[in-house]
Amino acid sequence: METLRVYLAGKVCVERDDRLVPERRLPGGQGRLVFAYLAAEHERAVHRDELADELWHGEPPRAWEAALRVVVSKLRAALEEVGLDGPAAVSSALGCYQIRFPAGTWIDLEAAADAAHRAEHALRAGRPDEANGWTLVASCIARRPFLAGAEGAWVTRKREELRRVRVRALECRAEVLLGEGDHALAVQDMEEVLSLDPFRESGYRLLMRAHCQAGNLAEALRAFERCRVLLADQLGTSPSTVTQDLYLEILRST
Repeated sequence: METLRVYLAGKVCVERDDRLVPERRLPGGQGRLVFAYLAAEHERAVHRDELADELWHGEPPRAWEAALRVVVSKLRAALEEVGLDGPAAVSSALGCYQIRFPAGTWIDLEAAADAAHRAEHALRAGRPDEANGWTLVASCIARRPFLAGAEGAWVTRKREELRRVRVRALECRAEVLLGEGDHALAVQDMEEVLSLDPFRESGYRLLMRAHCQAGNLAEALRAFERCRVLLADQLGTSPSTVTQDLYLEILRST
């Protein structure tokens, strides 16, 4: 059999060979959330109370345990459509549920985090082409919305993890672009990083470098000023020594 592939960012679905369980085959919004939760946390057993807190925001209905069992039962039936043994795939013991995927299962959230790590490693090792390839994988996955319309502490945490992966991938790609002399795209990537993480000093430094290498020293200095004002107004602090040193270096070259 081919590798089981699990997609949690964007449309939630599972595929294997020519068989597909699309999002509409999952048991509603609750089924989508339960599947995403168990799939993302597949290495551990998740207590039903944990799922209930996420599903009903800390206020589960009176018959919530029965309702959760119905969702899990329908989820098991859906997973059988890609050749899994439903009860074995979603096991239940001691008040906990756990998804057990076959060895080698590909999960997009894990693939994105791994790709960002590989990109950074390849860049440090002096392999920019390889790094760029991995940044594209990470960015492609991490830019997709995660469980659109759902709310909850766990959903928020996973969205934050995806945001961090996207930021790392964009920064890594900007480093590659600077090495290739593509300053315009590097600036574009850094502006996107700063829209995602306005307090990220490394993003400002890359933006300053991109403008500087393009000969736009005034823009490089303005990028530093953006950083300085934001940190002073919002955090009551100043840019780090590394950022200030880069600013002084650019200032001396004007």
